[in-house]
Amino acid sequence: MAEQLKWAATSSGGTAQPKVSLYVNTANPGRAGSWWPSSDEYPSGTPVRNPYGPCQPKDYGKACAYIYGYAKAWDDAYIRGISNPAGYVWWLDVETGNSWSTSDKDANRAVLEGMTDFFRSINVKGVGIYSTGSQWSQIVGTIGSSSSLYSLPSWLAGARSVTGAKGNCSNPPLTAGGRVTLTQFVSGGFDYDYSCF
Repeated sequence: MAEQLKWAATSSGGTAQPKVSLYVNTANPGRAGSWWPSSDEYPSGTPVRNPYGPCQPKDYGKACAYIYGYAKAWDDAYIRGISNPAGYVWWLDVETGNSWSTSDKDANRAVLEGMTDFFRSINVKGVGIYSTGSQWSQIVGTIGSSSSLYSLPSWLAGARSVTGAKGNCSNPPLTAGGRVTLTQFVSGGFDYDYSCF
């Protein structure tokens, strides 16, 4: 990872986007997960302020979902070989191909809030959401202004050409108060990205 980050930092850039950003998978596996929290501590012995009340064993609702997201973001920052996690923008990949609750969008939202709140707690350069409008709607739905997801920038996938990607810059962001900053398109079997500014 360190080698790839060093290589990416040598890119010429050319847009308002940072030369290097990090992109992490997200999910809400609940009972199907290999690990699920049972307290408001992560790592063990370190208390986490939980806006949804205490996470208790066998709770698969918002409280433990929040801690799950917080914990996964902590792992992404500290055990994946990144020497300066605060020095990056972190994009949360929200796709239906990952494990999500099909009946509890609030718990799905809480996972992403936990991740966002952790990254903000270490003063990262920014947090954004990568998804499509339809996947976001299916997984999370509408976000209220009290959520830490409100106003996050959007990276919209789904275009089939650079023209489509440019057009997607004018689409609504995934969360109200946010802004579409990047779009993605597929060409020749590869993903490419377009900076909206």
